[in-house]
Amino acid sequence: MHVHRFERVWLVAALSMIVLFVGTVTFGAVVAGYGMVDAEGGQVDPTDPTTSESFREPGVYNGSEAGHYDVYVETRRFAFVPGTTEPIRVPANSTVTFHVASADVLHGFEVVGTNINTMAIPGQKAVVTAEFDKAREHGIVCNEYCGEGHHDMAGTLEVIPQSEFNASAEVQ
Repeated sequence: MHVHRFERVWLVAALSMIVLFVGTVTFGAVVAGYGMVDAEGGQVDPTDPTTSESFREPGVYNGSEAGHYDVYVETRRFAFVPGTTEPIRVPANSTVTFHVASADVLHGFEVVGTNINTMAIPGQKAVVTAEFDKAREHGIVCNEYCGEGHHDMAGTLEVIPQSEFNASAEVQ
């Protein structure tokens, strides 16, 4: 059987792309540590996550170690609680673990300019940890279509200097 030269070129190019894509996904899963939302974060009540044992009232809490904070965020059509009407405030030079749960439909939780990007699935709690070194403001966006008001679903994360954070009553 004769395979034309251009067909061979395209066949090799297509197979190379497949190998590249599989390699990229494997690298992300094994080396970089990317993963999917799973039951590791815990189960929550899909209609009201705050009634579940593994989820608190939305807000910022002191973590188990100094310089570590837990932020509980509830996603609803079409807001982040906290985040949309009132910004989430955390101190600079801290480690923050976000616990995100949805009270209605599938939502996305992305903190722009960071590596925080997860899905909020009804009945599941997503857990994502990041370090914030510098004081600055980050946008929070929903990157999963959640309905007709999806384009308005946005919020703010303010990383503020430690001295300002200590003076405020942010932590519960």
